[in-house]
Amino acid sequence: MAIVLLVRHGRTTANSAGILAGRSPGVLLDETGHDQATRMGQRLADAPLVRVVTSPLERCRETSQAILDHQEIAVDLIADEAITECDYGRWQGRALKELAGEPLWSTVQAQPSAAVFPEGESLAAMQARAVAAVRRIDAAVEAEHGPGAVWAAVSHGDIIKSVLADALGMHLDLFQRLHVDPASVSIVRYGRQRPDVVCSNSSAGDLGWLRGAGEAGDAPVGGGAGR
Repeated sequence: MAIVLLVRHGRTTANSAGILAGRSPGVLLDETGHDQATRMGQRLADAPLVRVVTSPLERCRETSQAILDHQEIAVDLIADEAITECDYGRWQGRALKELAGEPLWSTVQAQPSAAVFPEGESLAAMQARAVAAVRRIDAAVEAEHGPGAVWAAVSHGDIIKSVLADALGMHLDLFQRLHVDPASVSIVRYGRQRPDVVCSNSSAGDLGWLRGAGEAGDAPVGGGAGR
């Protein structure tokens, strides 16, 4: 199958203020976030991207543009609602330190599969739509560009964590064990037998090896020689 780079947007004004932005409009990258997005774009310049799919929210569009600005050839940019932020309902726009006192907070931490945000979305529904979208787009990219084609999904922390949990075969209740920092990249290859999680929460390092990665094969017994 193809290779997907799961990219979280750079730091935002809401992140730095400790606010749960959710789907609020007008949440933009702060100065640090712009620097992070630029470095991400420089890092992905060596990755042969054939498509960038972004959450429609501004912070992801800004990060996507920084990636496109560093690509040697024109790359398709597509906005897809299926990888947009979780609908946090009445939690949206509130301070995280305030939300930590809500009874639902402990459910979000310990049993995410049972968490339903008031007048919003459940984390289970969020994962279902995000995983379905990533797998659908991945299959379409492979059909158009062949095995080993590389594309990027620019999205949000909980979205990416839920996709990684699925790829790792983890129950959603364990997804809070994963970390996805602003402007990090996680790499997944959906092989014929199983997903191959190449890395998660990576913020530095050469990605030029993606030019010759090819499709996922059998797992090397003993760990293999590396790249």
